[in-house]
Amino acid sequence: MLHDTADKHTDRGRRVLGALLALASVALGVVLILVHLGMPVMVTLAGAGLVVVGLATVTGVDGAGRSGRWTRIAVGLAAVAAGVVVLAWRTASIRTLLWVMVAALVAHGVHTVVGAWRGGTDRRVAGLFSGAAAILLGLLCLVWPVLAIELIRYAVGAWLVFVGLRALIELVVERPRARMRAGRERVGRWARTAAAVVVFLLVLALAIGSVVLLRGDDRPEPDAFYTAVEPLPDEPGVLLRAETLTAGVPDGADAWRILYTTTRPDDTVTVSSGVAIAPADRGGDELPLLSIAHGTTGIVPRCAPSLSPTPFADGAAAALEQMVTEHGWAGVISDYVGLGTAGMHPYLVGRAEARNVLDASRAAQQLDGLDLSTDTVVWGHSQGGHGALWTGQIAGDYAPELTLRGIAGMAPASDLYRLADEDKDSVGGKTVSAYIATSWNEIYPDLDLSGHLNPGTAHGVEKISDLCFNEKDVIAALLRGTQIPEQVFPDSVLEGGLGDRLRENSPTGPWPAPVLVAQGLADPLVTPTMQENWVAGRCAAGDPIDFRTYPGLDHMGLVAADSPLTPQLVQWTLDRWAGAAPTPTC
Repeated sequence: MLHDTADKHTDRGRRVLGALLALASVALGVVLILVHLGMPVMVTLAGAGLVVVGLATVTGVDGAGRSGRWTRIAVGLAAVAAGVVVLAWRTASIRTLLWVMVAALVAHGVHTVVGAWRGGTDRRVAGLFSGAAAILLGLLCLVWPVLAIELIRYAVGAWLVFVGLRALIELVVERPRARMRAGRERVGRWARTAAAVVVFLLVLALAIGSVVLLRGDDRPEPDAFYTAVEPLPDEPGVLLRAETLTAGVPDGADAWRILYTTTRPDDTVTVSSGVAIAPADRGGDELPLLSIAHGTTGIVPRCAPSLSPTPFADGAAAALEQMVTEHGWAGVISDYVGLGTAGMHPYLVGRAEARNVLDASRAAQQLDGLDLSTDTVVWGHSQGGHGALWTGQIAGDYAPELTLRGIAGMAPASDLYRLADEDKDSVGGKTVSAYIATSWNEIYPDLDLSGHLNPGTAHGVEKISDLCFNEKDVIAALLRGTQIPEQVFPDSVLEGGLGDRLRENSPTGPWPAPVLVAQGLADPLVTPTMQENWVAGRCAAGDPIDFRTYPGLDHMGLVAADSPLTPQLVQWTLDRWAGAAPTPTC
């Protein structure tokens, strides 16, 4: 009799403890989901949740199944230990804490799956789905190390709610049958199963979405066209081959893919590719020439604009189409070295970009059936704006046979040091920094950038560097950027040798022709403040600049077809050709 009474008290105590732990798990999960919290508090609650779940597992009241006693205790203590580490190790990086929490989630998921096989059919189904959900959730935290902060809030919060509710349901289901009707017992059991299936499907959807978003696109690698036959001519700007281009060509225009010689940053001759476009109805007159520097597309060969199904879509594409089909101009766009052709692309290395642009203009003049002027106007957006300004800066020395009539930079990367400093914590800034880290590590080996990245960023840098920054790849590149936990370069690196190189590659003039700089005032990447300060500095140095700002337009909106800049850019370019006096604002 006394033995039975003691058993009843023990069982009652176990049930009360289980109920308290289950309610605590639910409460922590609800707070994580519904309350906006700072990351330290969020991590603290997640750690506390691991402790609660671990204690529930140790005592066998977590509803995870009837696994072996020592297995249950080991898994529970591991979860408690992980929770304590998360709570106590305040100086650890988010990636380190994620590894701790991931290990606990995966261990608890395995425990749930194994323990479920000792129960009935409904328990097996529920254990399989809830355990698999915990394992998959843990792996997703590794795939999305920074977005895992949100996973901590929502997914881990939902997991805590589920574990708590599962434990409460288990306590109800295990009540003596004399005190429960069979129907109520079945409802409790299958409610647990239904909840497990729903949680698993939600996590599975996250996993499938992750695969789709991070995969990028399947664009082709460069074919034999992009490989030159050795030996190369000694001089830059020689057209090596050309082929007719049909994809992405506006109505009323002809286009070609070209391969030509140019020079690397170390002055050695190499090859670059590009595209040229001209009116289909050219007559016999000499055509005015637009030389266009394209914006960021990536740093690996398959990211070349000439490989894209829309090779003329970069930057102010609508304005380019008007210039060709309505005003009878020709245009040429360099891919830049390393895009299309072999070798590392010298990303945002000013002289290299400019040489590629000028040599493309030289090569286009050698196309059969084209009679092009040696006078040219240069355009560029973003990275291309940087390249356009550098093209004007070195044209007189590098290609004196070309005469620049005007230089237009749309949201140009004009002050690289300030750009890197201002954007170091943003997604776009981390993506650009990843390209710089990979490209400049080879272009400027003395910097040893690969050895001076912030801890935890190298994996993201490697992934981003192999992705392009256009078409579907741009989504994957930016998402990878969100997963770099902190700025790519420590401040000490920015303030040291890297900062010096960034300043060296910032255009400072003087320029031999009128300069137009256009800036969207809602641009989060190339910020208006940075541009205004750069323009003010150039004006103070005596360089007249026509600086135009556009309220409400962001980085890409500035060069969209419906942007107010489009007709202004066309007219400004026509004015330069007509010899109209420039209208600088300083």
